[in-house]
Amino acid sequence: MSADALISTYFATGTLPDLPRDPYIGGAFVPPAKGAYMESFDPGTASAFGTFAAGTAEDVDHAVTSAVAGFALWRDTAPAKRCAILMDCARLLRAEADHLAVVESLDSGKTLAEAYGDINSSARLFEYYAGATDKLDGRSVNLGNDNAAFTSREPVGVTAHIVPWNYPTSTLVRGIAPALAAGCSAVVKPAETTPYTALMIAELLIRAGVPAGVVNVVTGTGVEAGAPLVTDPRVRHVTFTGSVATGVGVMQAVAPNVTGLTLELGGKSPLVAFADADPEAVAEGAYWAIFSNAGQICSAGSRLVIHRAIHAEVMERLLAKTRALRFGHGLRGPDMGAINSERHLATIAGHVDRARARGVEVLTGGAIAQDPETGKGWFYQPTILDNLSPQDDAVLKEIFGPVLAVQIFDSEEESLALANGTEFALAAGIYTRDLSRALRMARRVDAGQVTVNDYWAGGIELPFGGNRKSGFGREKGLEGLDAYTRTKAITLAV
Repeated sequence: MSADALISTYFATGTLPDLPRDPYIGGAFVPPAKGAYMESFDPGTASAFGTFAAGTAEDVDHAVTSAVAGFALWRDTAPAKRCAILMDCARLLRAEADHLAVVESLDSGKTLAEAYGDINSSARLFEYYAGATDKLDGRSVNLGNDNAAFTSREPVGVTAHIVPWNYPTSTLVRGIAPALAAGCSAVVKPAETTPYTALMIAELLIRAGVPAGVVNVVTGTGVEAGAPLVTDPRVRHVTFTGSVATGVGVMQAVAPNVTGLTLELGGKSPLVAFADADPEAVAEGAYWAIFSNAGQICSAGSRLVIHRAIHAEVMERLLAKTRALRFGHGLRGPDMGAINSERHLATIAGHVDRARARGVEVLTGGAIAQDPETGKGWFYQPTILDNLSPQDDAVLKEIFGPVLAVQIFDSEEESLALANGTEFALAAGIYTRDLSRALRMARRVDAGQVTVNDYWAGGIELPFGGNRKSGFGREKGLEGLDAYTRTKAITLAV
């Protein structure tokens, strides 16, 4: 069905046809061991539109057993063949883009345009890592005439992927694409509020030629499905994206098995704008950096650190853009979609309400809202908090919503102190016409990814990840393969 037909069907019936609901294990949908199911909600209407399996430790054990068998087959598949299969994965994702995008928009609350972007970047991830499958080479090492020595890069084995709800498709694929390219197998646990695209993609991979058992998906809660997955000793690497608190729990859980771990956690990323910056570029960059996906992005530009000389002009431009923003149900083509869950909506509102009570100036927004067309759903007004102190909670804590915290500076050293003034270090933007200053700041700002005179520039070819409490390890780029391979040294006496 086309996207328009799917959308019409949903608004007419309150559901979508053929939504998967069971765990995907060993190349087939398998009823959950305990027969329990959960409801999935449309954030744009705050109503349930489908059910999915509440997986448990029994389902996880089944999935990991399947992945062990799948790994034995996949690791010995010729790299050129793995390359061809991953290219077919990309082709099928593009062929099913309408279906996947509608489901992701409905499941997560984001706009349909954002969901299409997620699907397109996922296809590109498969293409990118397909090209790396036959280039994971070792090197020869000169030990003298008595020995021949070389290294090889080998797949680590079964990998686990704990996927968040804000980008359920591309975050899934940025983990499993390099894992598959390296020859690993995978077990995926999607977020309990966005289960469907992971199940759909697992089935697509089988159609593309990935052997049964190589990719498995178990849905359910973190306690019932996630915890037994990350503690299974047969899992040799865990990739987790989520909150700092849960990430610390995952670190503790994998430690007894000495399991490899990649963590992509929170952020409070700054856009630092100097007096010589283009005010329109700053306003436009800040607008997209915080209001894309309703601010529900780990690397969102949630702080605008701005020189006093251009503060007034930039804020005038930014407020005009913000007040013109249209929010609503993601399938109706708004500028900004819904908040993913009622619980998270309350968290965002609590942050802003406490800031207002502290005397923080709320320039615009600052309240829970509903879809203007239907009066339903979980929405929060796009919000700007102005002239915050470095110690304010709205600066220090990740709100993970459409809330921008503005800080004012007078000198370069002060801007650097403000930029590095939180426990996070994920991304940053630097706005200046001074090339020397741009390079100084890019080197001195503590972040895994820095963009000059833009934000979120660059794509899947660049490594992505954070420092400090934003996590460790890198995904995307060639560095994204490192977590899924290990180096072996081989020496022969001659």
